Amino acid sequence: MKVIASQIRKGNIIEIDGKLYAVLIAESFHPGKGTPTTQIDMRRLSDGVKISNRYKTTEQVERAYVEDRDYSYLFQDGEGFTFMNTENYDQIIVSKDVVGDSAPYLQEGMVVRLAIFEEQAVSITLPQRVTLEVVETEPVTKGQTASASYKPATLSNGVRTTVPPHIEAGTRIVVLTDDGSYVERAKD
Repeated sequence: MKVIASQIRKGNIIEIDGKLYAVLIAESFHPGKGTPTTQIDMRRLSDGVKISNRYKTTEQVERAYVEDRDYSYLFQDGEGFTFMNTENYDQIIVSKDVVGDSAPYLQEGMVVRLAIFEEQAVSITLPQRVTLEVVETEPVTKGQTASASYKPATLSNGVRTTVPPHIEAGTRIVVLTDDGSYVERAKD
C-alpha cells in the first residue's frame, strides 16, 4: 500500500525495489525555504544492512503489509527469543538481530507487539515503560539536592543509566525502553 513519506513511523516496514526494510528513525524537516523532506533511516531485513534515504514529504513510499500481533515473551535460548501468541498459544522464535537493542528490557511474561510478514517476525515493539531494580549506584552525597545532576546507576538487566541523587541500590524504578532513561520511582 502506498503512503506519503511523512506518514512513515519508527517500526513500519517499507518495500524498496522488492526488498523489505524496517524503519529505525523517521524525521520530517520543514525548512523556512525549500521543500519539506523526510529523512528515513532503515535496516534491510534480509541481511541487516542499514541505509538512509531522504524523500520529499509528499513522495509516495510502498509500505509492506505486515500483521501486528500481541505475543508474550517466554525465554531466550541458543536459537533466539521465544514468544507465545496470546490468542492461540502458538510459539514463534525471533532471531537476535530482530530483537536487537530491546533484548535487555524483555521480561518473562511481558506482552510485546510483533510485526509478522510471511510467518516471520520482522520487528518488535516493547511497552513504552518497564520497571527495573537499581542494583548499583553511588551513595548519596551530603548536601546534594534533588535538583542537582543525576548520578550513574546499573539496573537489574545490566543497562547503565542515570538516576536522581535520592535513588539508592535496591530501589525499583520505571525507565523508558527507547533509551533506558529514568522516568520515576516505581509505585509498587
